[in-house]
Amino acid sequence: MQELTRKQFDILEMLATSRITLTQRQLKEKTGYSLGTVNKVSKELTDLGYLKNGDITNSGVNALEPYRVKRAVFIAAGFGSRMVPITFNTPKPLVRVHGVRIIDHLIDACLRAGINEIYMVRGYLAEQFDQLLYKYPMIHFLENPVYNEANNISSAFVARYMLSNAYVFEADLLLSNQDIIKKYHYTSNFLGIKKDRSDDWCFRVKDEIIVEQEVGGEGNDIWQMVGISYWNGQDGRRLSEDIAKVYQSPGGKERYWEQVPLKYCKENYQVEIRDCRESDIVEIDTFKELKAIDPTYDV
Repeated sequence: MQELTRKQFDILEMLATSRITLTQRQLKEKTGYSLGTVNKVSKELTDLGYLKNGDITNSGVNALEPYRVKRAVFIAAGFGSRMVPITFNTPKPLVRVHGVRIIDHLIDACLRAGINEIYMVRGYLAEQFDQLLYKYPMIHFLENPVYNEANNISSAFVARYMLSNAYVFEADLLLSNQDIIKKYHYTSNFLGIKKDRSDDWCFRVKDEIIVEQEVGGEGNDIWQMVGISYWNGQDGRRLSEDIAKVYQSPGGKERYWEQVPLKYCKENYQVEIRDCRESDIVEIDTFKELKAIDPTYDV
């Protein structure tokens, strides 16, 4: 089976995941390609047997298989110090917002996208995560015994062999748009929000590729980092080696895992930026922010 071009992938993926039949004009609107490009690529896909009368065929679905997300890894070992006092007794991903655990929205989005192989790295109050098994019996737990003495690279080290064709999630993100969790990806990418200026962790981007990760920045190439990324098979296998190398180096335990592909070993990766909106996802950093979102905590 031949490798898909990016345009072929984008149109096939759109047809495979849409809940309605899409016209070429609708494909134009959704992909951002010109109508001429959509027509040309649709003909290519038809000639390959991947489309028939504008609908994706079984061969087309099979052609997408190398790009399918096979698993999800949740980094959920930390204490969540800025969310005290609620995190004294509850890990941050299990905190309820309007009655629903923060992490449930992310897991539900994965299952909706057909991602059923789920790993969760836990550490702080680890036994409390067992409650998830009643609703999500497919979860596999990975234990991080050094979560309180190392940065999040220690969790990535524990999960390093699970990163191929995988999403990696910060487990404390409040998701409101399930559609940003996709069944297929063409290449490795990180979610980001386009900004003119940011005081948070952000990326500098050139030609859709992340070229720098830094804290704070401004300019027309700044994207605020969102803690959701996807790693294809090749990059995931490479990450398993590079994470171990950085983690085991002097001072390695103090690193963030994202710095491995974006800073310390960035010559090995070409990580795309993937656009999302501020309304798609919220990172609740402090107890004050939690109270603002869910007034039941304001007592």
